[in-house]
Amino acid sequence: MITYNDIYEAARKERYSEQLQFLPKNFVEEFAGYLKEKKQIASKDSDDFSDVIIKTKKQIENATTLFKELLLRRRKKILNLVLIAAETGISKQDFENMMLFERELFEEMMKCIESSDKKLGASLNGAKEKEQKNELIVFKENVGEFLDLEGEKLGGFAKGEIVNIPKEIAKILIDDGKAEVIEK
Repeated sequence: MITYNDIYEAARKERYSEQLQFLPKNFVEEFAGYLKEKKQIASKDSDDFSDVIIKTKKQIENATTLFKELLLRRRKKILNLVLIAAETGISKQDFENMMLFERELFEEMMKCIESSDKKLGASLNGAKEKEQKNELIVFKENVGEFLDLEGEKLGGFAKGEIVNIPKEIAKILIDDGKAEVIEK
């Protein structure tokens, strides 16, 4: 079980290091358990423990602040790694210290930069961007991978995921009851 000192130490190490620091794979779950336990203590209505309850509430507040700071610092480091990887082509640095959701963030940001670089390259080579009419939709159910009108792969998409896709494809998904338009 994680303690306040563990959270404090993790935030302190992240603050004073240039490198992404190691966190146990279950750190977020452990933190959630810690908060749940402390909130149960803080919610007791007893005058006997009023000092304990006040201290526990302050500890919850401080732990939450430390956790947010920790994640913000880690996110900044990951964005920095994305920029370095985009310039050098080396993208595996500090991967072992990333939690799963951070790895996914890194990979998605790399895809965005690669896409942006392709568009920039096309613009520099005189190609004009195709004006495509897109529709912002939200998926009502999970949809597997499929091909778009140009034969490019799209998907899979999870229920509740919001996507900006060509109107023709959006219409097909909406007609099949798999998605709905998000009103602007």
